Amino acid sequence: MKSLYVGNLPHGTSDSELRNMFAIYGAVETVNIIADRNTGRARGFAFVVMPNSSEAEMAIAGLNGSGLGGRTLNVSEAKPKTDRPRGNGRQHFGRGGGAPTYAQESRRHQD
Repeated sequence: MKSLYVGNLPHGTSDSELRNMFAIYGAVETVNIIADRNTGRARGFAFVVMPNSSEAEMAIAGLNGSGLGGRTLNVSEAKPKTDRPRGNGRQHFGRGGGAPTYAQESRRHQD
């Protein structure tokens, strides 16, 4: 079983359209077009799972660099998902710019 990454998709691509493209090369287990959480609009990439590895390799060879809706597709084996920090990308240590802590206040008065 192989999970494939499909990038540079036209935003109007449907699950069935993508499934039909990959079905030419073999069985397709799932198609997952990734959508923005807030808007629900497609983000331009998807994951396709094919149960047969050799069929998945043929799909990569046949579809990578091919065109769809005026765009050139990027098809490759999907990389495993890695843990990413949550939040807005900035790390927060301690209390930030808020009120001083008890320890900060006591040091300030000792100086």
